[in-house]
Amino acid sequence: MHLDHVGIATDDVDGLASLYRWLLDAPVAHEERFDGMQICFLALGNGYLELLEPVEEGPISRYLDRNGPGVHHLAFATDDIEGALAVAVEGGIEPIDEEPRPGAWGHDVAFLHPRDTGGVLIEFVAHEE
Repeated sequence: MHLDHVGIATDDVDGLASLYRWLLDAPVAHEERFDGMQICFLALGNGYLELLEPVEEGPISRYLDRNGPGVHHLAFATDDIEGALAVAVEGGIEPIDEEPRPGAWGHDVAFLHPRDTGGVLIEFVAHEE
């Protein structure tokens, strides 16, 4: 397993993408509108920044209302998402997703509750080849 991306909630995905493209020399790797969000992945070495802007009411808009813009989650790539989720559950970590579900960029994802992971929302991302 390795760090796949850092998810950042923002109310201006285009502006933040422009800043990070300039500041970090991070080109756009993928953009899409998915699940009520405008999403932009910026490539950084072996991982990505995932910028998330709500375009309708949902988890990211609620997050922004509560916390403002900033780091939303850490995502870890795995070639066995079901196994990673099972290990977490067996270890007493509450899943947000009982089983993997469709996520951005066509990957299956599963989230773990931050109250059991040191206050950090953790996402598993399936990268089966």
